Amino acid sequence: MGGPSKRRAQDEKKSSSSSGNSSGRSRDATERSVPKSIPRLDGNRDPVTVGTGSNAVDYSRPQDLKNISEALGYAGWCIARGLEIPGELPRRPAKFNAVGKPVNVMLNTFNVDKFPAQMVYQYDVSWGSSTDPTKRVLVKKIWHSKAAKDALGESDSLWIYDGNKLAWSGKRLSRDEFRVEVDLDEEEAQDRAAQGHKPRGVRDSGKNKHKLYVKFTRKLDFSSLQTFLNGQAAYSTECIDTINFLDHLMRQGPGLVYTQIKKSFFQRGETRFDLGGGVEAFKGVFSSLRPCLNDKLQKGLTVNVDVANGTFWRSQPLGRALTQSFGNCTPQQFAARFQEAQRNWSHHMLKKDLRRFKRVGVTATHVTPHVQYTIEEFANKDVNEATFKDKDGIELTLRQYFQKKYNLNLMTGVPVVKMTKKIRNSPVYLPVDVLQIDPNQRYNTKLSDTQTSNMIKFAVTLPRERWAAVMHGVNLLGWQQDRFLKHYGLQINPNPAKVKAVLLPPPQSRFGARSKQATVDARDLLQGRWRLDGRVFALPNTDRPIKAWGVCVVQGRNAVPPEAAKKFAQEFIKIYTAHGGVIQPHPQHGTTPWIGPGNLADGGEMINKAFQNTGNRYQSRPSLMFFIVNDRNIEVYRRIKKSMDIRFGVVSQVIQSKHAQTASAQYISNVCMKVNAKLGGATNVAISQVIPKLNPKGPQTPTMVIGADVSHPAPGAGSGEAASFAAITVSNDASFTRYWAEVQTNGHRVEMVTTSNIEEHFGHMAKNWMQRLGKGQPPKRVIYIRDGVSEGQYAAVLNEEVRDMKAVFARLGCKEAPTFCVMIAGKRHHIRFFPDQGDRNKNPLPGTLVESGCTHPHEFDFYLCSHVAIKGTARPIHYQCILNEGGAWQAAEIQQFLFEHSYQYIRSTTPVSLHPAVYYAHLAADRARAHVSDSPVSSGKKEAQGQEAHSSTGSSNRVIEVAPLQAMPANTGIRETMWYI
Repeated sequence: MGGPSKRRAQDEKKSSSSSGNSSGRSRDATERSVPKSIPRLDGNRDPVTVGTGSNAVDYSRPQDLKNISEALGYAGWCIARGLEIPGELPRRPAKFNAVGKPVNVMLNTFNVDKFPAQMVYQYDVSWGSSTDPTKRVLVKKIWHSKAAKDALGESDSLWIYDGNKLAWSGKRLSRDEFRVEVDLDEEEAQDRAAQGHKPRGVRDSGKNKHKLYVKFTRKLDFSSLQTFLNGQAAYSTECIDTINFLDHLMRQGPGLVYTQIKKSFFQRGETRFDLGGGVEAFKGVFSSLRPCLNDKLQKGLTVNVDVANGTFWRSQPLGRALTQSFGNCTPQQFAARFQEAQRNWSHHMLKKDLRRFKRVGVTATHVTPHVQYTIEEFANKDVNEATFKDKDGIELTLRQYFQKKYNLNLMTGVPVVKMTKKIRNSPVYLPVDVLQIDPNQRYNTKLSDTQTSNMIKFAVTLPRERWAAVMHGVNLLGWQQDRFLKHYGLQINPNPAKVKAVLLPPPQSRFGARSKQATVDARDLLQGRWRLDGRVFALPNTDRPIKAWGVCVVQGRNAVPPEAAKKFAQEFIKIYTAHGGVIQPHPQHGTTPWIGPGNLADGGEMINKAFQNTGNRYQSRPSLMFFIVNDRNIEVYRRIKKSMDIRFGVVSQVIQSKHAQTASAQYISNVCMKVNAKLGGATNVAISQVIPKLNPKGPQTPTMVIGADVSHPAPGAGSGEAASFAAITVSNDASFTRYWAEVQTNGHRVEMVTTSNIEEHFGHMAKNWMQRLGKGQPPKRVIYIRDGVSEGQYAAVLNEEVRDMKAVFARLGCKEAPTFCVMIAGKRHHIRFFPDQGDRNKNPLPGTLVESGCTHPHEFDFYLCSHVAIKGTARPIHYQCILNEGGAWQAAEIQQFLFEHSYQYIRSTTPVSLHPAVYYAHLAADRARAHVSDSPVSSGKKEAQGQEAHSSTGSSNRVIEVAPLQAMPANTGIRETMWYI
């Protein structure tokens, strides 16, 4: 059962790039997947000569975009895609925001002091037809082979390789094209002989032979990068090539020493943290090079260094990992589960759950030296059922073979493991008894709730601890000792950037006039937390008073007793009315709700019974329903929400029994904020003291705020068919406190909001806005805040989403479309603030604005921390302005506008990190998962509806059809509420 070494423990996750093009008008249309790489040579002859002026990478080709470094800015990605840089692209303001108090902030960025001075030569790397270029581990093995090193002169010039298509050298090869023949079996045999081991046996002599082609394409001109940074030249593919080289140069040395996952490095031997289920976490270091306006206000390059928290498989026997993955069951319990699953293996959940082990590297310990394999799948057979023919042609079971050859008595009743490797053109099956999971392998599947909770405990660190970890990471990277950096002449300053930031002034936060203190203290605003007791909602539910309402107490373990449910209802009435909430008394029942039990065994009928009993009590349609559930069961929650939203069209509030039992005033006040919002109210209103001074006409200009986010299924079993969700929110009052929200499926992993979703769902809200706020007219200004898109998709946001929104206004009869300001909100970055003076944990205070040290040298972007981090280190939001038509918004006005609105998030008494329009889009997208068509708790799997779609991630071209969500009724008014709060 031996064989050549298959792959190393760490299987680098294949990255994928979206082409950024929307798929037309249907929500089901998605982008076609692109091949990981295309072998352009047949392997039988030398490649066609490539001139020195051609590009190794055609950046307009989607499959080549993975080679581009991040943080190039909008213009850089336009150049990469072969698009014209838009003339209206907002440039960095000539002056920084001076409104507010100056503060000193240290950043986790480190300036590049010196570029390479020597000439660098870029080469294209490709392979013959016998090599599968999608097998990244194989490709790297060929590149690092002795034959390749000898032919390319590795000892004389330190080559840099991106692991995919590009390579760089400080030495020009003697020819423009090189072909290298690599025989991995022969090299392995030589290595075994040198170590005193016997050869592995007879093999197909040609199967592991490969041809490597290396072609010169261009010289890297670092002077062009400097002229671009200085603003003396436009962005060009030469600049992109140069930045790309420097980014890979910086990672080459650490990649040879540590476990590398994209731009993060994990040191072997670091302390592990057990997450449960056979998964562990440990900390590493992230680093990325980018162009920036540095802390000295010079346009240059900087390196962002941060903590990386990685999840990995525990290195342990595979059998133990299996039992841990299924709730720490015993081997006998796992065997019983497998026996039950064998009856319907292809559709059983066990087979689905075992997919998480796919592509995990393992070592077979029954032979010496040990042999490495990669798991393909678990088979529907145990060691008595799995058979193979030995070299003499005799058919044996796996159990017989191991007993005879190795004197091992294998465990029966558990599945055997099928490997990706074949021997004599037959699959290789191995028992779990002899397999050990290799160390430092990334765990890519979605964590369970328990694992997630443990991961948060592990990852959350206070600023002081995080900064110590950042500097530890700088030491690990060892820039001063890095031989590759020295060889090419790249110098990085080990001292962090320190910038002059500004602390924006907070708005006034006002509650209702009947409050004990209607205006929040300035100190509380600065500290980012204020109390709700004694305060009346700024906007109570006057237009939607509670008339008929009920409380359904779900029965079962931990269910609330009737008296406790009654007490909770009484406390809610008292506290809600104290906050100004309106409960209209009934002539017979007063303000007391219907309270009754609910049985989960009744399914959807439980909700129907509660709804009907409430309606019968009041002889009118219920306006609000409470459900007291026993635990945080997402299935029960979504079942309730689906019935209430879709079937009855009435807002509902789900609370846990433990909170209802306690009935604390603070908890009930929090519930009151959500109920009030669902019934048309608002908690507080932020009143700007700054914007009227910056732009006196601004507050009087009819303005619409739009937020949008597209959420994709989490990785793991089933995600290959699950739907993406597009959520759009639109402000529906003059103070921007309340928002409508519409959600719809958006194909499978399609990032751009489809045309049909914008036409139908944004169109519905735009029409409402014009009728109710605009008096028949469109807004003069629109600020569109888009979350969740990368730089490579900025152009698509403008060319598709904004285009479609303007088309909606045209169809609504608008002679002139509103002026658009488009802001991209990003939170998946590694920039952190470490202020000289902050809150008690040394986190930045709300309103900390950074415009240098980590921002783009020419484009208008900034980092804003608008909240207080309760735990850990605060993460600022990165905002980039990619459109500001007619200069309708001043830079300082945009920054103040985004910051101030964080103080009127409708369900909290703190400012939030992200603009509420986007926050609400997140909430709505998550809530709408209860509205899927196939089942109350589905993640949005396919149905035979809509036109065919193809995955935009992964290599599959299979048809994936995504059904639309079930619609909420149009005649109940629920679509006009904040139903998602």
